[in-house]
Amino acid sequence: MTDRIAHEQLKSKVMGAEEAAQFVNNGDKVGMSGFTGAGYPKALPTAIANKAKDAHSRGEDFKIDVFTGASTAPDCDGVLAEAEAVNYRAPYASDPIMRKAINAGEMKYQDIHLSHMGLQVEQGFFGKFDVAIIEAVRITEEGNIVPSSAVGNNVEYINAADRVIIEINEWQSEDLEGMHDIWTMPKLPNRTPIPINKPGDRIGTTYIPIESSKVVAVVKTNAPDRNAPFKPVDDTSKQIAGHFLDLLEGEVKAGRLTYDGYIMQSGVGNVPNAVMAGLLDSKFENIQAYTEVIQDGMLDLIDAGKMTVASATSFALSPEYAEKMNAEAKKYRESIILRPQQISNHPEVVRRTGLISSNGMIEADIYGNVNSTNVSGSRIMNGIGGSGDFTRNAFLSTFISGTIAKDGAISTIVPFASHIDHTEHDAMVIITERGYADLRGLAPRDRVKKMIEIAHPDYQPLLEEYYERAKSKGTGLQTPHDLSTAFDFHINLAEKGSMKG
Repeated sequence: MTDRIAHEQLKSKVMGAEEAAQFVNNGDKVGMSGFTGAGYPKALPTAIANKAKDAHSRGEDFKIDVFTGASTAPDCDGVLAEAEAVNYRAPYASDPIMRKAINAGEMKYQDIHLSHMGLQVEQGFFGKFDVAIIEAVRITEEGNIVPSSAVGNNVEYINAADRVIIEINEWQSEDLEGMHDIWTMPKLPNRTPIPINKPGDRIGTTYIPIESSKVVAVVKTNAPDRNAPFKPVDDTSKQIAGHFLDLLEGEVKAGRLTYDGYIMQSGVGNVPNAVMAGLLDSKFENIQAYTEVIQDGMLDLIDAGKMTVASATSFALSPEYAEKMNAEAKKYRESIILRPQQISNHPEVVRRTGLISSNGMIEADIYGNVNSTNVSGSRIMNGIGGSGDFTRNAFLSTFISGTIAKDGAISTIVPFASHIDHTEHDAMVIITERGYADLRGLAPRDRVKKMIEIAHPDYQPLLEEYYERAKSKGTGLQTPHDLSTAFDFHINLAEKGSMKG
């Protein structure tokens, strides 16, 4: 094992997490590493939470604003939320304790397209940053840091912050060094193009440069990423995956896709992993990914020689596959590139690659508007993440979901989406276990039949009834709606416990 802290001056900054927490004060804006439960600081969040609890016990205020790449973990977002230590959170949150605080109005939360976050930090939209807390594999002799299993907005937070705390996590494999591709966006206005023409292009360095004078503490840790196991793939997930693969075959037949030209973006979860399992036995070869997260199924595709390159900003691996990555990182870094999320999610590169996107949803309405974030329009479930970055700029955008939830009390196909993250102008194909609704080239009224066909049979008559009523009672026939009953599904759910009423 090499010296994880090779810079002589920074060796003198090594201290415990509780001592390092002295550099985080009430009212601070704190940028942290972390994206989908990977690469987040493991020690400082708990130390900050303890500091907040101590302050509160003395009747003193202590809250900070927390910025990350995306979601973190219970030992980061969770402990901070439980300690009531967070005033404001951006750009993504999915921790259940934090979600409860947000929905109770006890914490402010801004949901932001992930590709936008770094630029907004650079341009000072959030004001001055006080502290950056960044997990790394090691500090080089020159004082640069090698990121761990996520890059996220690390570069922007380091550059923006007055003080930097580095956590060196010895659980993370040193062989991750060489996997990263760190490139800083040119200043506005009139930026030059990002010189990435295909997913495997490398354009930057394998480290993040840092002013050593800004580093106030280095904390050693040895703790795993969140690495939650995926649920077993159920029949619904397998059916959705089958329809997605049918869609790909249809694109090949139409001449828009070749068996060796598939470039994918995928959200995280059971259905994407089921899709990737299906790709193992498909005719598709030389698969490439330009996405934000590397998950289990992609490692399987790489191992099988089916996927040649995967570009992302982070991992989202099960415990088994996280251990596999740590053991075989030297092999995987030949095929995997981890970039800052400004680059991994950038609309310019997404559009250039011609990728096919696939993301989850909470609900979609009969015209193809998609809600990815808010249950019944008001309660945040997670965040928009990178789904907007990829959906609007993909060659072909898809959304996937089962038709029902809560034992049939909720339909994921509704008359009018209660919150809209992706408009009918962006969503091209909606896929459920019933099939897929290809909405390309269709006017709003022509979409309705296709959307109802992929809804659950229990809800199809209710959706048809609504549409007929909307045509007769609405104020126009371009996109017919009856505003007096458009949200009856959601009202029924709130008042009677089921969208059926």
